[in-house]
Amino acid sequence: MHKPRTSRTRAALVIALGVALTLTGCQTGAPEASGGGSAAAELAPLDSLTPLADPLSYEGPTTALVGPPTVTPLAEKPTASLPVTVQSHDRSGDVPVEVTDTSRVLAVSLTGTLSDIVYNLGLGDQLIGRDATTSFPGAEKLPLVVRGGHDIEAESVLGLEPSVIFTDLSVGGIDFVTMMRNAGVPVVVVKRSVDPESSAAATEQIAAALGVADAAAELNQKVADAIAAKEAEVSRLIPSDETKRPRVAFLYVRGGAGVFYLFGEGSGVDTLLDSLGVIDVAEEVGWKGERPMTDEALVKMDPDIILVMSKGLNSTDGVDGLIEAQPSIALTTAGKKRRIIDIDDALLFASAGRTPDVIDALARAIYIPDSL
Repeated sequence: MHKPRTSRTRAALVIALGVALTLTGCQTGAPEASGGGSAAAELAPLDSLTPLADPLSYEGPTTALVGPPTVTPLAEKPTASLPVTVQSHDRSGDVPVEVTDTSRVLAVSLTGTLSDIVYNLGLGDQLIGRDATTSFPGAEKLPLVVRGGHDIEAESVLGLEPSVIFTDLSVGGIDFVTMMRNAGVPVVVVKRSVDPESSAAATEQIAAALGVADAAAELNQKVADAIAAKEAEVSRLIPSDETKRPRVAFLYVRGGAGVFYLFGEGSGVDTLLDSLGVIDVAEEVGWKGERPMTDEALVKMDPDIILVMSKGLNSTDGVDGLIEAQPSIALTTAGKKRRIIDIDDALLFASAGRTPDVIDALARAIYIPDSL
């Protein structure tokens, strides 16, 4: 177990780190996020809008606008029962970590998922810092300790005197974990969340480490109910004629670096596309995880719509630049009709608490684009 060290030991380590030390995190497959969540869009109720008679006929790009959070924090703040010992899912195997104090919590990841979970558990007032993509209401007032997506300012972290840290290793990596533990800070590594199921498991682990294990079931049920309700709303937009259901592909794009990844089964995008009632062209051909896109594969899949993250589209200077950078897109139906949908990086892969809002945003962009 990792026992707290004295403040003198911690101060000595801060000095050893140097004045401007930062750690570059090891990515675990999650995309680099944008510089923070965008302001929630004011949107007309979904059930008040009329969908396209044929979503395959629409031409032109669309930006999916994400509304305010559907899932709100638990109504009653749970009371912590401490100390607790939980398993940290380190890359080398599970490690027991004792947590004795949860008054000063830091939860960091590329997608803002972990801090969102702490917030929705009703413990947002115990968060002392944020990553670049944390976007719950009021988060902007917290000190930013993760910059450029995954660079952690280790000195700044220790200066905040966290009593416990949560990470999924998508920022900072194992070096950051080791450094914090050597400073006497308990660090709990949470398995990466990519879909509602894995997010529910992360919620259980975080709630247990915060001494409020029972609260996880309540929050997970609240999220599941919200997702089911949104899927029911979206169901009326889905064409009953299956031949009119759009074929959709998701591309992770970083134009400056020449990075073009196609996301398939197990990436988290697959569950979103299933909720939207579209045809997932990657799943159709058995594409697993996140892998570099090949021209031949994309042309053969021939999507009607290509989804990208907004920062990725910006990196190619828009739709024209995207097609110029990856000419195979022009050979697809999506490219010919310029049917490219972009969505905020910080929200697409956020916690399951934001999943209903992402489903809503993408449903509008696919089936009711003129409403945006």
